Order: sequence, then C-alpha cells, then structure tokens
Amino acid sequence: MQIRQQQSSRGPHPQIDRPATPPTPTNYEFNVSTMAADKAKREKAAAQMRKNRAKLLWALLPKIPSLLRTLVMHVLGVSEAARYLDLETNMTLTVLRSAVSDSKPRAIGATQAMSILDPGVKGKVWISNAVSEVPPERGIREALMTMIKSLSDSEAQEAGFKVPEIARVEAEWTGYRAGAAQDEPLPDIPEEQKYDALMKECKNATTVLYFHGGAYFLCDPSTHRVLAKRLAKATGGRVYSVRYRLAPQHPFPAALLDALVSYFTLLHPPPGSMHEAVSPRDIVFGGDSAGGNLTLALTQTLLQLRRQNIKIPWFGMKRDVPMPAGLALFSPWVDMVQSFPSWSVNAKWDYLPAPDHWETSPPPSDAIWPATPPRKSLYVDDALRLHPLVSLQLNASWAGTPPVWMCFGWECLSDEDRYLAAKMRRDGVRVVIEEFEAMPHVFAVVLPKIAETERCVRGVTRFITATRKEPERIVSSYTYIKAKTLEESEGDAEKLTPYGEKEVFEMAYSKVGREAPLSPILAGPKL
Repeated sequence: MQIRQQQSSRGPHPQIDRPATPPTPTNYEFNVSTMAADKAKREKAAAQMRKNRAKLLWALLPKIPSLLRTLVMHVLGVSEAARYLDLETNMTLTVLRSAVSDSKPRAIGATQAMSILDPGVKGKVWISNAVSEVPPERGIREALMTMIKSLSDSEAQEAGFKVPEIARVEAEWTGYRAGAAQDEPLPDIPEEQKYDALMKECKNATTVLYFHGGAYFLCDPSTHRVLAKRLAKATGGRVYSVRYRLAPQHPFPAALLDALVSYFTLLHPPPGSMHEAVSPRDIVFGGDSAGGNLTLALTQTLLQLRRQNIKIPWFGMKRDVPMPAGLALFSPWVDMVQSFPSWSVNAKWDYLPAPDHWETSPPPSDAIWPATPPRKSLYVDDALRLHPLVSLQLNASWAGTPPVWMCFGWECLSDEDRYLAAKMRRDGVRVVIEEFEAMPHVFAVVLPKIAETERCVRGVTRFITATRKEPERIVSSYTYIKAKTLEESEGDAEKLTPYGEKEVFEMAYSKVGREAPLSPILAGPKL
C-alpha cells in the first residue's frame, strides 16, 4: 500500500464508498513510480494555480473603480475602515469581498477543485503525509451514529440521514524546518523519512489536531500550511492537519466521523503507523471557521460518549474516550443557520457573503450540486440543520470541556462566538477570549502578514503551552486588542452577549420556519 494509492475524496465528482475490509498496512512503502507520480501531480497543480491567478487578475479588471475608490478614501482618511486598518489590509479585504460576493457564481465542483490545489511545499516547513487506516471493527462508527440519533429531534429522527462508511482519512504532519532556505523544496524522500526529520526538530510533545475551515466544502490542509507551520514553530511541537471528507459529496456526519477516527489514530496508532501513541494531555484540538465547528462537534461527541460511559472498539481493544488538553478556536462557525444579528450588523467589516447569497445568486448546476435529494445546505440535510452537533449553540451543556482559547474580530460570526463563550463559562468551562478590533473572519489565515495575526499566534501559543505545562493555572479571561496599536484591555466577560438560551433557540428555529422547543434538545448531566 502507498499513501496516495487510493484517490482522495476531494474533487469535482462524488466518491464511491470505500470497501468495508481495510487494506493491510505495509508501513507506508514508497517506490520510484509513486514519487514520480506525486511530482507530476504537483507540477500539474502548480500550472493550474498559475492559470487561476491569471483568471483572477482578469476578473478584477471590472473591479478597478471599486478598488480605486477604496484607495482614495483610505488615503484621504474619509473611510471608517481607514481608522482601524492599514492600506494593504483594506485593499485586500476589498478584493476578498469582490471575489466572494460580487463575482459571477461558479459551479460548486469547480470552486471546490480550485480551492484544494496544492501549491507545493517550500521553505522552513516539514510536511509528511499520513493516513488513518480503517479499523476492522465498526464500533467507532456505530457509537457516533447512535449518539447522533439520540440527540436528534423528532423531525431529524423521522427524516434520518445517510450513514457514511469509515474511510481512510489522510492528514499532514506539519513541523518547523529551521535549517531550510526560504525557497528550498522538501527532499524527495519517503514520507517516513520526512516524519523522522520533522520529529528531530520537535522540542516537546505538543500535538495540535487541526481541522481547516472552508464552509465544509472548500480548502484543504495545504491551504492552511502557513498557520500550521507558525503553530508548530511557536509551540515547539507539531500539527496533525486532517484532510476530512468535503461536502456536498459527503454531507454530515462524514467529516465528524473522520475527525473522531483521526483523534483515535493519534491516541492509538493503527498497525503500520509512523507515529507513536500520543497522550491526550499533549493534544489540543484546533480549527478555524467550519473547522472550528468540527472541533466543537467532536468535543461535544466526546462529552456525550463519556456521559454514557461508552467505550470504542478500536483495532482489537475497547478504548476509553479521553478529552484533549484544550481547544483553540479561530472564529468558529457555531450557528449553521446564521440566525444571529451580527450577520448583517458586522457585514461591512467582513468579507463573508450574506446568508441569502446563494438564494439570490445560485451557483450553476454541476455533477455534485444541487444534491439528490435536494437540500438547502451544502453540509447537512435540511432536517439536521438544528441538530446540536451541527448548530452548536443549541447544546444545553458544555460541562466537562477542557480549557478553551477563542479569538474573533468584528465579523459576521461574532454574536455566535460571544454567545458560545458565555455559555461555556456558565457551564464551568475555562474560556480565554481574545477579541481583535475591526478584524474580519479568520484573519490569522487570510491576513498572515499583519501585526494582529502575529499577536494572535502569540496568544494561542501561550494557551497551548499552558495546557501542557500548567493547565491548572489557566483561568477565564476576556482581552480586547485594538487595531494598529495592539493595545490590550480587559473586557467585561459578563457582558459578552445579550442573548439568553431561550432567545437563541427561538432565533434559530424561526430562521428555518419552526417553533422552538420548550427545553433544549440536549440536556446532558454535568461531569
């Protein structure tokens, strides 16, 4: 078996479910033909990226008046954004808004394929491809499906959902490569040797299990390598960035199953794995946007499994379900139905499209969208949009969650992030909140060079380091970081959100045209 022997599920066409019988691991053997094929694939991806950049430049030509207007207003200091943002950041956000909201809609398959192109690996980073093998038992899938059904309301139970197969889940081990030149490519050696070299540069056992953002249908670990490299360098550890299955080909709960399999792969490596078992005390879950949603869904799944004292059959043994050391969330997408007011109030500071964008400007049909049977959401069946493992604000209890670090800006998701942080605090979770003035959604990914991103990385690094060295000293806090100056002040955590649980349920249910329940769907006991 070779790491890339089976094609990834990502691409413009649906993937056939993998067979139930797992392949026999052979220690990730690589041969010359495999590496040659990988090189050809990288060269093809690079050519496609150059072509896409040229298309983007042509697409921006009609936007020149808008860009000039932004430039002039910023230089004259008459725009509100100029008070908070430097010129380069302001222009970048103008381009992003134009690309996301104002451009002609593209077919979902084409957009997805463009977003997952691998730009290649150069410079001070180690990347080693890995895979979570399929266990011979189906217990991990059965436990998750039982949990999903038990948390479903009557509409979701009646509608049901497609049960995904357990798949081989690809991932990238990411580490800092101190001695490499800025443009130096990775050596053309087997993945095991890359992993060994990566591990030699690790200073401690910190392992970030990372889930990338992209609205569940875009992006890839390769699009988030810059952030992963910064986390690895700053913490002295490594990042395991998961290539979970994308929607719409693989709707909920396929990505959640992949996340759970990836966590157990770290804890209990299947035969033939490159890595040794990782202690849960050394693992921090991380994710941005949709990856933050997946991080939270995985966390709530673990909480529910623990509440019911369920053990997971995994490669011949029944395993306990431990919690990780902490959670690191960059602008997590909490509310799948986008029911909070900040989606409109903060739109001018963000680049995300309006909630009704696809209704007013639907993408052209292709092989993967619209789905069959039809649904409104790319990620989830309509009857499951309010499931507490999908719209995370509808969970009744986060008790038992390890310490959480969360950052957000003046973005469309700020209301839901504030509510989640406040709800977690009420449930006894220690939450470290950092709000960045005037920053857009996931600024640490889309604006990697600004000072706010550097400050953000320092903040999350302090938190991740503390989860290993002195977790008992992590206390809840709320820090407000001003734009440009990075001046910090202590915020009032008691005023994080004006919304109570009842109002949040009513907003979400009203958004989908349903009456809110009298009590939360999920009322798990405190641990």
